Amino acid sequence: MKKWVGVLVTAALLAGCAAQPMDGSGGVAASEADSQSRERARAFTDLAGAYVARAQYKVALDELRKAITADNRYGPAYNIYGMIYMDLAEDKLAEENFRRAIELDRNDSNAHNNYGWFLCTRGRYDEGLAQFSAAIRNPLYTQPELAMTNAGLCAEKKGDIALAEANLGKALKLQPDNPNSILKLAGLYFRQGRLAEAQRLLGRHDELAPPSAESLWLGVRLERKLGDRAQEAAYALQLRKRFPDSNETQQLLTGHVE
Repeated sequence: MKKWVGVLVTAALLAGCAAQPMDGSGGVAASEADSQSRERARAFTDLAGAYVARAQYKVALDELRKAITADNRYGPAYNIYGMIYMDLAEDKLAEENFRRAIELDRNDSNAHNNYGWFLCTRGRYDEGLAQFSAAIRNPLYTQPELAMTNAGLCAEKKGDIALAEANLGKALKLQPDNPNSILKLAGLYFRQGRLAEAQRLLGRHDELAPPSAESLWLGVRLERKLGDRAQEAAYALQLRKRFPDSNETQQLLTGHVE
């Protein structure tokens, strides 16, 4: 699920802002203070996201506490809280934070997508699919193919292969050259025994993106099924050299090639 990276942007506050006129109630000053609090919350949250991408959860949590202190109504901070607690298997806290993020901003498609994946991984498939649908309904969502791909994986977990294939196909219509969607559909085809189609899509993935542990492991298993030992060995060698500490390499070394 850690498929995102936060970017910290440091913005200098212009001294001239303090010279704006103020009404008798202090309205402009209050508005500026709110804006500055929101910017601090955003900066701390983005920094927390960068730490989460490196699995540095303790530091990320420290940054999120700063974000909430600055602005306790900044929804994206709760979304990242949810992602951290999901990875730490603190399910109650994860759900509380995802729901809080959505409560603060019903159009937060990132929160809907992440909450949907949380629900799917906990066996709550229909609830998860509903969250992906909510994410995609937002016309301003910049990554609808991500939510649609996750909806496909969720449908497969549910056992609805037709819906899984349909959702992954829709993801590719949204972004035909998206390597992640292509790889997930290749995996689905492999698990269905549609080996030629899986091989074609894996080749397309390799044209578009550098190999990942997931793609190389799929290649190992696919070529084993197809009986091409030379190509299987080539994939296996790359997997061991590029990703020696990955779960996929551990499965390879223990002989769990299916």
